[in-house]
Amino acid sequence: MSGQRAIQLLLADVDGTLVTHDKVLTDAAKAAVRELRDAGIGFAITSGRPPRGMSMLISPLALRNPIAGFNGGVFVNPDLSVIESHPLDPKTAKQSVAILLDQGLDAWVYTEDEWLIRDPNAPHVARETWTVKFDPTVVASFTDAHFAHTVKVVGVSNDLDRVAACEKTAQRTLGDAASATRSQPYYLDVTHPLANKGTVVATLSKFLDIAPAKIATIGDMPNDVLMFAKSGLSIAMGNSSDEVKARASAVTDSNENEGFAKAVQKFVLAPANARSS
Repeated sequence: MSGQRAIQLLLADVDGTLVTHDKVLTDAAKAAVRELRDAGIGFAITSGRPPRGMSMLISPLALRNPIAGFNGGVFVNPDLSVIESHPLDPKTAKQSVAILLDQGLDAWVYTEDEWLIRDPNAPHVARETWTVKFDPTVVASFTDAHFAHTVKVVGVSNDLDRVAACEKTAQRTLGDAASATRSQPYYLDVTHPLANKGTVVATLSKFLDIAPAKIATIGDMPNDVLMFAKSGLSIAMGNSSDEVKARASAVTDSNENEGFAKAVQKFVLAPANARSS
């Protein structure tokens, strides 16, 4: 297994990985990040969330490296100032919404600083509001002005099979114009083709001057497989599907049983300690 590589950076997904199902950042997870820092190993996070939706993690984790929101659609500094942004082409954004609605999903539109929805009572709106700690803007419909500034489109449904089928439809229809992957079983994220977690690895490699082979990644969903393929060490959470687990170098416990902290200890810190002893 590639865990014997000299890892210099751990890149972590957030939901389903770094936090519990109830979006709790545990003491063990915080301690694991401190131990990484003490060992001279960097730490960064990436998520389908907007950067504002990760701001509550910055202080508890003492984040210093760039944060990749919208699956890499926007990179920000820990003060949330924008480093790099990859908005969708307006025509692609509009087409994405049409595909989602045609397939029976609800649709959300994100700009760099706004979350736009049509129905505040639609599935997952209340939970997402609680998760990201800011309110959406309710609009009667999505306009060309909105699409001109769209960074991410999200399809939402509690019919998980429908979401999975729509993922394939969106990928087939949009082709190279966008990246379409599930960030949760009930969310389908559509972003700029450069806004995917594989590109996040390459971008952080450039920003931090760390070879991809010396970057470890950890996640739980199909969109995390893209960063698995680009990193030297990849770790799937125990709550991942068998398909995701099969694409990783290693598998840890679930996010409900300190899988993140255990992975840091076993696959990142233990090999580093063995090399230094």
